[in-house]
Amino acid sequence: MPRPARSPWRKAVFDVVFETHTTAGRAFDAALIVAILGSVAVALLESMSAVDQPHPAVFRRLEWGFTLLFTLEYAVRLWCVSRARKYATSFFGIVDLLALLPTYLSIFIPGAQGLIVIRLIRLVRIFHVFNMRRFQEPARAILSALRSSRYPLLVFLTGLLSAVVFIGALMYVVEGPAAGFSSIPVGIYWAAVTLTTLGYGDLVPITALGRGLTTVIVLMGYWVLAVPVAIISVELSRAVASPGRASKLLCKECGAEDHEGDALHCRRCGAALKG
Repeated sequence: MPRPARSPWRKAVFDVVFETHTTAGRAFDAALIVAILGSVAVALLESMSAVDQPHPAVFRRLEWGFTLLFTLEYAVRLWCVSRARKYATSFFGIVDLLALLPTYLSIFIPGAQGLIVIRLIRLVRIFHVFNMRRFQEPARAILSALRSSRYPLLVFLTGLLSAVVFIGALMYVVEGPAAGFSSIPVGIYWAAVTLTTLGYGDLVPITALGRGLTTVIVLMGYWVLAVPVAIISVELSRAVASPGRASKLLCKECGAEDHEGDALHCRRCGAALKG
């Protein structure tokens, strides 16, 4: 959370723009959410030729109107904080800036305004507007589950990447350019699409051996989808069952982190844990 500037005027504006404990602050954020949804709706409608062609100038004016409004809001946020550079490089500051760029880029890159949908990320502010603190604990549990499963997932993804490269090279040897497998990278692309059970159909094996390998790879694909889901599900169930695990203690000696919230010593090396 950024800090307000010392000037009384800038602090008053800060309370409206960043805080939600006042009526004005809640009204400002609610209006901002409506504006974000409106700008995204304009971008969606503008991409539909049946809607945009009869009145292209109307949608273009609305798009620029929302962009100028958000530009003014971004400038006000930088003006009322004590350290503008720190806010500009924060998560919300970067998102706020990225929300402005598509319309300006459309001057040089036609169609870039379609990226306006990135403004939807700014809707995370809704948790502050409506004071949804009851969602904070589930959010911590999900983040805890993702952190706990990152090493098993890394091992799994490394093995999966190796398998994709091997299968791609194998299909290049078995099928060859005659079936569209003109290079190993093309085979890798096919292996990735097949293992994830997407099956675009742009590359199809024509030999008996290639079709046999494809059958095995497709069956492997179900396992590929199930493993990461199972890993995350186990960690998520643990975090939900033991709320204390949502804020795990990390051992600074050996790096172990799967300790209960009230643990005093590391389960692996016995070192004292500090909360």
